[in-house]
Amino acid sequence: MELSAGIQKMSLGQQSTGRGAPCMRCKGKCSGYRPHSWRKSCGCCSCPSEEHLLLSDAEEDFQIGQLLSDSRYSGLTARVKGSEGARVYKRNRMIITNPITSRKDPTFLTVTYEWAPPGLNQKLAMRYMELIPKKMQPVAGTEGSQYRRMQLMRQLPSYDHDPEKCQGLSQQERSAMEEFVRKYKENALGVAEVALPCSAKQQQAEKEGNKTKATNGTEAAEKTEYFCEFCQQPMPGDAPAIYAERAGYDTQWHPACFECCQCRQPLANLIYFWKNNRLWCGRHYCESERPRCTGCDEIIFSQDYKQLEGSYWHNDHFSCVACEQMLNGKSYVLDDARLLCVDCSKAKSSR
Repeated sequence: MELSAGIQKMSLGQQSTGRGAPCMRCKGKCSGYRPHSWRKSCGCCSCPSEEHLLLSDAEEDFQIGQLLSDSRYSGLTARVKGSEGARVYKRNRMIITNPITSRKDPTFLTVTYEWAPPGLNQKLAMRYMELIPKKMQPVAGTEGSQYRRMQLMRQLPSYDHDPEKCQGLSQQERSAMEEFVRKYKENALGVAEVALPCSAKQQQAEKEGNKTKATNGTEAAEKTEYFCEFCQQPMPGDAPAIYAERAGYDTQWHPACFECCQCRQPLANLIYFWKNNRLWCGRHYCESERPRCTGCDEIIFSQDYKQLEGSYWHNDHFSCVACEQMLNGKSYVLDDARLLCVDCSKAKSSR
């Protein structure tokens, strides 16, 4: 699927300006981003590519649009002009303008949130932002904005749902991936909602056909106390809560508690996967269903692959991370899921 001309322009611009950027994790130790031919990492410092490059707004919205298309959440996307079926995410931004009254001349402070939960009035949206850690609030130009963008790339890598972003898939592997993606869009993918408890209860009643009935046919008792599914602490009735449709509207989370059960990171843009009555980010949901190659970071759809101490590799990616030589039939050392040939392991130990 091709990008529209406008998105292509921004994508190419991001690549040209971002290439060579030093690593944000290494903080000066990396001389600049050097893309690896097949690993999703820097050839200089070995850190993930998102530590050097972040998606542009257009790339991000296109990537999420692809993920949500052909799902029950396709209403959160819009068709790209001039394209045949390509869709982008209709991101909700929020701009707050506050007057500064401490000065003689009236001035205004404008704060732009790069993302905000859709469907909320400004007051409730601001209350939601206050309930998540300040360092995670997606204010443009801040650490919180960068954090959200990184989390999207880590939790929802494009190569987990787009075969075009994968390397060298056979037709059989491509078909297996397309079926895998189709099934998780139907059975696991979700986008959570933010609402007051009473509002969510009304939504549930409308979906179930007006009044909720108990099993004996009488009206269910009105719920007056609410507790967070994660921390089990009470939730005020006047504070925004997060609801995941697949979990049911009787289940709710504090905004700061809506996180992946594996990595314990807040779920970016409220996009979740639901399995075994738990919340998952896209990355860890996919890994719970299929092996992920430690070398290229892509999900493995072939039947033949390497497995070693809980890690997996495509057969042609079973190589030393330092010198790149293939290790099939050769001696190697596994160092924190990183494969090293014997010579490179010795060189590392002698430093």
